[in-house]
Amino acid sequence: MWIPTEHEKYGVVLASFRGTVQHGLPLEIGDTVQILERCEGWYRGFILKNPNFKGIFPTSYIHLKNAHVKNKGQFETVIPVEDSVITEMTSTLRDWGAMWKQLYVKNEGDLFHRLWHVMNEILDLRRQVLVGHLTHDRMRDVKQHITARLDWGNEQLGLDLVPRREFSMVDPDEISVTELYRLMEHRHRKKETPAAASTHHLFVHVKSLMSANLGEELEVFFHIYDGRENRPLSERFFVKLNKSGLPKSPEKTERQCTLFVDLGSSDLRKDVYIVVHIIRIGRMGAGEKKNLCSVQYRRPFGCAVVSIADLLTADSKDDHLLKVYACNTESEWHQIHENLIKKANSRYNLSGSNTGLAVALQLLHGDIEQLRREYMVLFTRGVSITRKLGFSDVIMPGEMRNDLYITLERGEFEKGGKSVARNVEITVYVLDIDGLILKTHVAAGSGEPGGDEYHSLVLYHNNSPRWAEQIKLPIPVDMFRGSHVRFEFRHCSTKDKGEKKLFGYSFVPLMQEDGRTLPDGTHELIIHKCEENTNLADCPRYLKLPFSKVNLPSNNQTLKGTKESFWITSFLCSTKLTQNGDMLDLLKWRAHPERINDSLSKLKEIDGSEIVKFLQDTLDTLFGILDESSQRYGLKVFDSLVHIINLLQDSKFQHFKPVMDTYIESHFAGALSYRDLIKVLKWYVDRIVDAEHQDHIQQVLKASEYIFKYIIQSRRLFSLATGGQNEEEFRVCIHELFMSIRFFLSQENKSTSPVAQTQAVFLRTFPAVYGELLKIFTVREVAGFVRETLGSLPTAVHADCLEAVKLQCIAKTVESQLYTNPESRCILLPVVLRVLQAHMQEQRDLVMCARILTSMLSLIKKEEENGTAEPVVSEEVELIVESLLGVLLRTILEISNRPQPAGPTMRLQFQDVTGEFVACLLALLRQMSDRHYQQLLQAFSSKDNLRDFLLQIFTVFRILIRPEMFSKDWTVMRLVTNNVIITTVLYLSEALRKNFLNDKFDYKVWDSYFYLSVIFINQPCLQLESFSPSKRKRILEKYGDMRVMMGCEIFSMWQNLGEHKLNFIPAMIGPFLEVTLVPQPDLRNVMIPIFHDMMDWEQRRSGNFKQVEAKLIDKLDSLMSEGKGDETYRELFNSIIPLFGPYPSLLKKIERETWRESGISLIATVTRLMERLLDYRDCMKLGEVDGKKIGCTVSLLNFYKTELNKEEMYIRYIHKLYDLHFKAQNYTEASYTLLLYDELLEWSERPLREFLNYPMQSEWQRKEYLHLTIVQNFDRGKCWENGIILCRELADQYESYYDYRNLSKMRMMEASLYDKIMDQQRLEPEFFRVGFYGKKFPFFLRNKEFVCRGHDYERLEAFQQRMLNEFPHAIAMQHVNQPDQTIYQADAQYLQIYAVTPIPESQDVLQRDGVPDNIKSFYKFNHIWRFRYDRPFHKGTKDKENEFKSLWVERTTLTLVQSLPGISRWFEVDKRELVEVSPLENAIEVIENKNLQLRTLITQCQSRQMQNINPLTMCLNGVIDAAVNGGLARYQEAFFVKDYVMNHPEDGEKIGRLRELMFEQAHILEYGLTVHEKFVPQDMRPLHKKLVDQFHLMKSSLGIQEFPAYVRASPVHFTNGSPRTCRNSVPNIISPDGGRGVARRSYPAVNRYSSSSLSSQASNEVSNITGQSESSDEVFNMQPSPSTSSLSSNHSASPNVTSSAPSSARGSPQMAEKHKHSRENACLSPRDRPVSAIFPNPMDPAQRAAPHQIGDATLPRSDPNLSAPDKVRPTPSSWSLDSVKEGAPSFSDSFGKMLCPPVPPRPPYSAGSSAKNMRSQSPVSASRSPQKTTVPPFTPSPTECQSTSLVSNSPVLSGSYSSGISSLSRCSVSEASGTELPAGDHPAHPLPPPSTLPNSVSSSSDEPIRRENKTPPPYSVYERNNPRSRPVPLPHSLSIPPQADPPALPPKPHQLRTGSMKLDGTSDPRVPRPRPLPRKVSQL
Repeated sequence: MWIPTEHEKYGVVLASFRGTVQHGLPLEIGDTVQILERCEGWYRGFILKNPNFKGIFPTSYIHLKNAHVKNKGQFETVIPVEDSVITEMTSTLRDWGAMWKQLYVKNEGDLFHRLWHVMNEILDLRRQVLVGHLTHDRMRDVKQHITARLDWGNEQLGLDLVPRREFSMVDPDEISVTELYRLMEHRHRKKETPAAASTHHLFVHVKSLMSANLGEELEVFFHIYDGRENRPLSERFFVKLNKSGLPKSPEKTERQCTLFVDLGSSDLRKDVYIVVHIIRIGRMGAGEKKNLCSVQYRRPFGCAVVSIADLLTADSKDDHLLKVYACNTESEWHQIHENLIKKANSRYNLSGSNTGLAVALQLLHGDIEQLRREYMVLFTRGVSITRKLGFSDVIMPGEMRNDLYITLERGEFEKGGKSVARNVEITVYVLDIDGLILKTHVAAGSGEPGGDEYHSLVLYHNNSPRWAEQIKLPIPVDMFRGSHVRFEFRHCSTKDKGEKKLFGYSFVPLMQEDGRTLPDGTHELIIHKCEENTNLADCPRYLKLPFSKVNLPSNNQTLKGTKESFWITSFLCSTKLTQNGDMLDLLKWRAHPERINDSLSKLKEIDGSEIVKFLQDTLDTLFGILDESSQRYGLKVFDSLVHIINLLQDSKFQHFKPVMDTYIESHFAGALSYRDLIKVLKWYVDRIVDAEHQDHIQQVLKASEYIFKYIIQSRRLFSLATGGQNEEEFRVCIHELFMSIRFFLSQENKSTSPVAQTQAVFLRTFPAVYGELLKIFTVREVAGFVRETLGSLPTAVHADCLEAVKLQCIAKTVESQLYTNPESRCILLPVVLRVLQAHMQEQRDLVMCARILTSMLSLIKKEEENGTAEPVVSEEVELIVESLLGVLLRTILEISNRPQPAGPTMRLQFQDVTGEFVACLLALLRQMSDRHYQQLLQAFSSKDNLRDFLLQIFTVFRILIRPEMFSKDWTVMRLVTNNVIITTVLYLSEALRKNFLNDKFDYKVWDSYFYLSVIFINQPCLQLESFSPSKRKRILEKYGDMRVMMGCEIFSMWQNLGEHKLNFIPAMIGPFLEVTLVPQPDLRNVMIPIFHDMMDWEQRRSGNFKQVEAKLIDKLDSLMSEGKGDETYRELFNSIIPLFGPYPSLLKKIERETWRESGISLIATVTRLMERLLDYRDCMKLGEVDGKKIGCTVSLLNFYKTELNKEEMYIRYIHKLYDLHFKAQNYTEASYTLLLYDELLEWSERPLREFLNYPMQSEWQRKEYLHLTIVQNFDRGKCWENGIILCRELADQYESYYDYRNLSKMRMMEASLYDKIMDQQRLEPEFFRVGFYGKKFPFFLRNKEFVCRGHDYERLEAFQQRMLNEFPHAIAMQHVNQPDQTIYQADAQYLQIYAVTPIPESQDVLQRDGVPDNIKSFYKFNHIWRFRYDRPFHKGTKDKENEFKSLWVERTTLTLVQSLPGISRWFEVDKRELVEVSPLENAIEVIENKNLQLRTLITQCQSRQMQNINPLTMCLNGVIDAAVNGGLARYQEAFFVKDYVMNHPEDGEKIGRLRELMFEQAHILEYGLTVHEKFVPQDMRPLHKKLVDQFHLMKSSLGIQEFPAYVRASPVHFTNGSPRTCRNSVPNIISPDGGRGVARRSYPAVNRYSSSSLSSQASNEVSNITGQSESSDEVFNMQPSPSTSSLSSNHSASPNVTSSAPSSARGSPQMAEKHKHSRENACLSPRDRPVSAIFPNPMDPAQRAAPHQIGDATLPRSDPNLSAPDKVRPTPSSWSLDSVKEGAPSFSDSFGKMLCPPVPPRPPYSAGSSAKNMRSQSPVSASRSPQKTTVPPFTPSPTECQSTSLVSNSPVLSGSYSSGISSLSRCSVSEASGTELPAGDHPAHPLPPPSTLPNSVSSSSDEPIRRENKTPPPYSVYERNNPRSRPVPLPHSLSIPPQADPPALPPKPHQLRTGSMKLDGTSDPRVPRPRPLPRKVSQL
């Protein structure tokens, strides 16, 4: 039986538990669990991080811990009883753990590793805390360290700032909001601005001296030197180095490391240096031989300097290599460092090229105790301390120091009978009063221990040596008296065994008779001569002698006259000894009473450091004098006391204040002093008003705090001593004193007057007196003093400075101990509130006002918690609310609306004050109870006042909710704010309902209320779904979901509105929609009925809810543009679909209404829009511009236009799309996009408003600007033909306005575009079909197929890789078959990609001879609607002898919704047609292609377009040589045999056609050989002869003796004796030089079923060499699928199968031998073919730059949708040169405006044309066709359409970009098909023609019907003039009126060039011009 647990409530999991038992709860080690019940060895409970999932687990797996239980029962919460820091550490580490792994995933390696180290460090510290063995101080340090690390990690990970007090987290409910704000601000500031340290320390670590020529030991001395004042700032640090240049004692780190301590900020200047002197210990001369002398001398070696400022910029951890300069002239040794500092380096040598002193230098900041904690290792392993000369900037009381520094400056010596100058060495000793040498009291510097003596360095042969060596004598204070220093001088001989001979000495006593020490400064000492063996041990004897030349009596001429002298400089740094005689006189006042007056006067001149040394003694002296003779010296003693008190205010001595406090408490004994002090103080106060000079009085008032301390302590001592006598007298004195003070304060003065300044001085110090007065007076008495004193200040104060000081005084009062007492508070509060209210109303001194208010409210909260009586607190709150609530709200509004000041410090202060006031407001509102709210609302005298208050408080609340109100990581503060706001709103909503409903309805207040509620719910800090589970749980436990509370309040208020709801429709739709987007089910349940209500009320009012719909759609889009669509809100946005889709509550309600249908329609529209917006949101998150973004924008743009008819949105997205294209450098697409907006505008003068980036301008100006921008982009995109049309349109406009200047420019621009067409090279793009299958794709791609225009130079494998990069989770499909439903419905992404071949619409240009390739290339790849892909397969049994019998082709034609290029690089496939081409039809195609190719080459050769004859030679060789080995015979075997003819009677005509083509080919070959003979060079003659011989064999194999008549009569009749290509055929696209071919991807040399394609392997090789097998004679254009079309360009297909992959390499003259093997590979069926063929290999470089291909123009097969009769219609042979000319008369007058000539010509003025005008066939006279009579009508197969008007099926159009010649040979022997639609078949609405050139002919007679369902708007320039049929109305400038007449052929170009051009279709005034959208452009 399960029993609820009583004490076992909380535990930690010891081992992981899988939870495999029934109801088992899986546990991981370290999880914390809350236990609910227990049963026989099992617990039931949940893991704290996932409280929703409960289960059972074994008790043995749990370690129980103590815990408090709150709210016992169902909703109990458990709080572990442990250190709060431990709890925080545990939860924080858990949160970090998950985020830490994410850092790894996001590849943020640096933070990942740093966080890992910090987490380990925290875990280690946590262990130490848990063990509990730490001392109290260490525990404190560890906790501080832990919290610092936690804060660092939280900041790095973007987590919340944790408010703390004493390292523990603070519960925001337990402290005042003002205090919470202060804590947050303090932590924030601490994080932002670390306080600049005032103390700095330099760490020096000597590593080594690197030098080649050492060999001697060295002494290195460091000191800090002031280059400005030329004096050392510190004592010396001394290191000994061995002969190798390394430290002598490497194990003693303190001997090589030091800390130069107590450097002030002023010492970190550019002219402060570290100076290093190096002394060598050895022989006199550096090069002397060793055996000369064994005595060691200290000799100069070198010097180095480095500026301290350099260390501030350099990396502190770097080692520095200091350059060491050697001193050449020893006489300059004393100033070598000065010369180096002055950059006079040239006079010194570097002591070696690689000589340098390696040292580590680092500047450390902060006080020394802080450094001990932070750099513990430094201090534990040992570091010597090197002190400053003198005291630091701040002197601490207790600091003990007694150091005498003596610098050996210089000496003057006589030669002493020697021929050369002496080598003088000084030995220094310190001797005590008894003449004994003080051991270890002579130190060369820190680092090394002190010695008994010191030897100076020796300067060679110098009688005036300058040493400048500083030594330190740390002599104890008690030994100072009687001690002296002795200097012995010796001559160091370099001969005589190097002996040192004594020749004199000097001495100096350390203390004078009167107790003063040796004064600081330079002393000239007398050198007393002596002999070598003189005994100096007898000190008393020489101490009687004079020691200094200054002190010599005038009669001692002998010593005065001597030239020998010795100079030293002394400096004492002592906390106990003084050199000041005046100080000593004052301290010994009893010995000389007559000097008291003088000594007191001189006290002010004594240096402060001397006074603080003897502070207690000095104070005792002063009060001693006061007690003995107060009448005589009272005033002077008072002034001296004031001087000392004010001295301690100085920052240098401020740390001595505690010394004085201690003195007052413990040592002060002046029990009678209070009378004199009160008397003198009152005397000064009474003189204030009349005194001229206020300076001294101000000094007195500054010291008033300590004067009162002395007064009060003195009185207490007196009371103790006398039992409280004279109490009344004392009180009277104090009252009188305050009366005097009040009198002087009440004086009104100008701010500049001295009295006003004195008043300010007093007010500054006054609050410090309260505490002292409380020691004697009661709380009420002191409060009375304060109230009266502050009240005595004049009310109309003119002095601003005095006002500020008054406020500071009140601030200190509020913060004082006096104010904390409720008794005194009730006296002081009115005064404080009065002053505060006045200041805040005038917006003055707001910072101080905020500080005062903060203190007051913090105190109220504390009082409440401490259990102060409720009425007291309540009364105070009531007072504050009454006085300050209104003014506080106004102040916050005022500050928030003020422009922020510029300076950073000002801005910081500004933000501070706003935050402080906000915290005060929140604290005040939180303190208010029901009663306070009732009183507040009742207090308003009128409705208007209440209304103003409500509007004010709602506005302030909106300000508080702003994201910028608090820092991003202040979640705690935001939650408290929200809690206060929602509580207040609940109180105020009642007032709203009572006072502003029904007849008193006030829209403004209600609107403000709703607006506040909405932004409250939408705050990021309340979106709990985005938080971690632990954070969410904490918030829910503490505050609940405040969004739901506010939602319920909105609903409740909405229901109260009644008929007033109509005021908020549609205004509140957007805001409420935002609320419903919050992914909170409860909130949504509350809010959705409001929508139904709105729709219902709107329906009642206006009969529909169009307003609701419009507002919804606008809001959805704006939410997206506000950035609501980022990753965090993915779920939030998805929620709209359930909201308006299957969400039960709304739909059910709607379905019951009368307006059900329109409601559901609205929901459907919004849902579809939402899907697109979601896609758009997702795509826009990606970094770079890619197809997804563009495709998605296109989808949304079309939706806004076609479905929603929202013109402004539509135009906005046009520009977004334009920006995307422009950024991606898709200039052509950018132009087409901008055209959409251009087409919405007219050439009118209507003014347009400012919109997007367009200024206010007329419609004409904007359209002109757009035209110019579009032309510029077309130019960049090399789409010059499109630019020309727009140039013409603009030119016409300029011409109509007679703006000839611009007209000229436009004509020149047009001309330049023509030049570019002819001169510049254009890359031919490739096209790829992409299928997106699976549910994981965005909505606009899902289960759709597209055709994409590739980037320049982009081939299939590159495109595939790009797509896989864009969709990294997609799987590439390895086949080209249509996928089945399982793929469509899969939860995955599948990509199917293969290349497709464009089918150009503009055949006319492509089939004309004489049109340059540069022009044709445009028409081959622009305005393409249809694409083709061919797949070969065998049907039936495969004949191994002759595969062609069973080889069929499956041809897929894809029709797009829009032509490419357009507004996107890819468009969706609208229609898919599948046709199977029979083997016989293939054969016909192949031979047609080859014939056309041969004709083209022959024509080019004849017209000298080819520079050499090689292409023709190759082609002839490929055809004839193949025939030797079978060639056309294979076709004969397959199709001309009896069996085939019997089995396929329906193919009779086709067999006849094939026969004709074979004969025709033979005839062309014969003529070709004739031409070849004419041009063939001499060295090729043998080949030519071979070709002629083989041709005769081929003819005989075909059985041809003589060509039949019909062949002879056929177009073999070449013009000028050459085979004539028809006017419409296209000459070879290869230019004669062959070098102008565009570099393209070369695809496999794929064989067409020409005669050459059936040749032997040898023939294959020839065809490979000649490139024929890859030219456009290919049998059919098999599109490369992943298994065929994507064959590598390095592989050619087999002789039987060809790839129609786009390639300019077909027909490339060369192809490597290695590529031939894949011919066989390619002809396998898709199943047999190896998968490696799917992704093409990189192509050979040799193949990249293939020239344009020689090609044919094989036509696509006819549309199977048409019946046979429709498909066949006789037309004359297109061989007729004049066919077009003769067709001209039938050109209809009603022919529409044809605007797209081949290189576009001028348009005619004719009326707009129907689509069918474009699809007319060539009605040329029959008599022109020689074949018509000789050949029976040839019926095309179901897969063939014979019209010359059909688009060519050549490889150039359907797979090979290299060929472009129409297959006209078929038409030459047959009746061309292609029916015109009868008049009755015209569609009901005008069918715009395909986007072809006007004089091109349509691709299929069924096209008008097929185009009918195109949805998107016209996107191409040509579509503006030749639009396809679409359901959406065209812009008026594009619309074409319907025509009743059948289409006529377009005229020749010269006929179209008549008249001027008008592009906008305005030529016929009768034509109605429908607009595409409701005109709202006027607002745009």
